[in-house]
Amino acid sequence: MQPPLLLRRAGAAIAALGVCAALTSAQAQAAPLPTTATQKLITPATEFYVDPRSKAAEQALTDLKNGDLADAANMARLASWPQAKWFTEGTPAQVRAEVGKLARKARATGTTPVMVAYNVPGRDCTQYSSGGAASSAAYRQWIDAFAAGIGDGEAVVIVEPDGLALVPSDCGPTTDPTGELTAARLADLAYAVEALKAKPRTAVYLDAGNVQWRLVGDMAQRLLDSGVQHSDGFALNVSNTHPTDHNARYGAWISQCMWFATKGPDWARGHADQCANQYYSSAAPNDGTPGNSVSATDPATWRWTDAWFDQNVGNVPADELQHFVIDTSRNGLGAWTPAPGKYSGDAEPWCNAPGRGIGPRPTPDTGTPLIDAYLWIKVPGESDGSCTRNTGGTIDPEYGIVDPPAGTWWPDYVHGLARNAAPRLTFNH
Repeated sequence: MQPPLLLRRAGAAIAALGVCAALTSAQAQAAPLPTTATQKLITPATEFYVDPRSKAAEQALTDLKNGDLADAANMARLASWPQAKWFTEGTPAQVRAEVGKLARKARATGTTPVMVAYNVPGRDCTQYSSGGAASSAAYRQWIDAFAAGIGDGEAVVIVEPDGLALVPSDCGPTTDPTGELTAARLADLAYAVEALKAKPRTAVYLDAGNVQWRLVGDMAQRLLDSGVQHSDGFALNVSNTHPTDHNARYGAWISQCMWFATKGPDWARGHADQCANQYYSSAAPNDGTPGNSVSATDPATWRWTDAWFDQNVGNVPADELQHFVIDTSRNGLGAWTPAPGKYSGDAEPWCNAPGRGIGPRPTPDTGTPLIDAYLWIKVPGESDGSCTRNTGGTIDPEYGIVDPPAGTWWPDYVHGLARNAAPRLTFNH
């Protein structure tokens, strides 16, 4: 196997920085949930594909040429770790060719690529990442081509970030007054799951937002309505910064809620809405009484939720529950909260959150039975969009500039994420 691009073009200089090792290693009532331990496609032995020509590798070269040795070393470390590849547009023929190209590269190195399918109609409610296929028919042709590109090799596919947490009926009262568009969204996602799962070595995870977005029962029902029972599970925290342990708790509740609504007692069948959520209190929810007030940002108050699931679900074996993966690409320092009173409206804490750091490294060995992997699904250095913190202008007051468009590589931002990484960035050996 040829040495990676960065090593070939700048071997001597990078060796002086001590980074060579990084890149030489670069490699309504739902049906019962079928997931079992024997069906897991991601195992502790899975190795995820590392792109030797990633944007981080290119940035390391640029930094090196500019004499910025510290950032060059950090970017080389970053480039040694696996990151997802997003597919967001193109004709069916184009996406089949691009997916196939990545699948072949991964197969040649004996590794598993992580891919993101992001082209559902009405994507992102016309916000920063708006777009998507022109119709359900067009989307299904695109997904079929995506699956065909994977072929018979191993792959992990994250299906439509925000696609369930932000359905058309969430976009405003005039977007989907009849519910027809939302029904089509759920059907499109279910189609994507089945088309991708037709490939026997493809692990498929439906995106399910994050711990501070949808209520547990709401997200559990949306997943069931979108065919999660035919997938390998769901994905959390994509493009967000919420702590890993918070999402782990949220994911476990969603899994237990789906079990409750599909395999629980007769009175529970089809009633995910009865599950406790991250704001639940068995006393008097949020009544202000000490010990009763609850918060989706404070795990100390989640004892009520845990107690509800202990009572109504109990100790269900992990192989009877739906598994999930967590995006840790930017959550090393947790979520960003602006200073009190700094912004009068929505400060868009999810959007290019300042002062954040790269989180736990991608691995299939999480030590938690329900969590199949920590992944870097969001490419750490790509912008979320031109955030304004709802100030009415065009400038992002946190940076003093107009942020790059969504998906654009942003050197200053990725340098900050790398410097603030927790745990500290090291090479992937």
